[in-house]
Amino acid sequence: MTIHPVSPNTVLANALHHAEDVLTPRILAEPPERIVLVVGTRINGAPHIGTSLVQSMAFAMAARLRARFGLPAEVHFGALDNAPYDLATDPATGHRYQRAYAQALGKQALHDLVSALYEPLFTELSRRLGIPYRVTTYSQQQAGEHFRRTWLRLLPRIAAARWWLAPSTGIPHVRVPCPHLGCGWAEKYAERTQARLTDTETATVSAVCLHHGPYEVTVTPTSGAYLDLATLYRNLVKELALVGPQRGTLHVMVKGGDWVFGSHLVDEAHQAVGLTRAQLPARLFCSQIVTDTGAKLSKSLIGEGHAPLPDGAADWMLDTRQWPGSLPQYADQLLNLTDTLLADPRHFFRSYSVAEIGRMMTTPAPRSVPTS
Repeated sequence: MTIHPVSPNTVLANALHHAEDVLTPRILAEPPERIVLVVGTRINGAPHIGTSLVQSMAFAMAARLRARFGLPAEVHFGALDNAPYDLATDPATGHRYQRAYAQALGKQALHDLVSALYEPLFTELSRRLGIPYRVTTYSQQQAGEHFRRTWLRLLPRIAAARWWLAPSTGIPHVRVPCPHLGCGWAEKYAERTQARLTDTETATVSAVCLHHGPYEVTVTPTSGAYLDLATLYRNLVKELALVGPQRGTLHVMVKGGDWVFGSHLVDEAHQAVGLTRAQLPARLFCSQIVTDTGAKLSKSLIGEGHAPLPDGAADWMLDTRQWPGSLPQYADQLLNLTDTLLADPRHFFRSYSVAEIGRMMTTPAPRSVPTS
């Protein structure tokens, strides 16, 4: 039996000859000097197959764009170490608090975690396709002067975007961990967190700690508090930071298919703060892996007992360290799979069940992803 899927036609697939054609209008409108594919992953334990698939697609797409347009291409991986590590509820007020991986583990432990769980696969994919890559943690990103200046410039205009970033409450979540030594807790939903400019290069953020009560911290372009922004808010600032100052570079946001709905809100927020349609970031939504109910494969829900292990799923699909073979073999199988999905837009712009992904991963076809 062939491993190639039988995929229905769709409006988008019918308009394309190749999956990368979806980026052609952006490339031709303002021809870049290089292309950077940006992919981020929450660092909350071992990666599962969905994470690996999106990452391998970023490398494979970079190789295809390089071959198609003759442009240098690379992959930038963002390790989101602001994912919650601990959660707690204040019994007196009912407010929810979180302590992120960055505060719970510390810089060296985070570096070791990323190096152990992610970089070996990136190195294998990079070696096979000749695509360079760079890894940056969110801790490093939020500490960067350009990111902070972008946030400070955005702050006076955030009222225009707040209902796009937080449609239920109108409160875009900005969290600054409590500065008391060894604490690091922050109000999860930012109900009592207020950020205000004190001058063009300084913001003061007031918040309430679970253990230490009210506190204030400052944020400047080069120093100050850890700036933890909720998902939509963080993406708005990250993407605004990539608009304008890096001319000659086309940044393509590579995301899982579940981001299709959320990106609509981010794009509306971009326009609310002044961007035009032409300035919105280029995005590539990758194939999504779903359970037999149609829900996105979630190792968290399965691990916490809220959902069963789907039929056809193997343990390695939730923890890729358990792949029954070597890392080079795993990288080869992933590239075989991405080659299959990229062979036809009908295969790429769709979702796959866990069982179907498992079948294709274990019965690979010859690869044809361009390597130079």
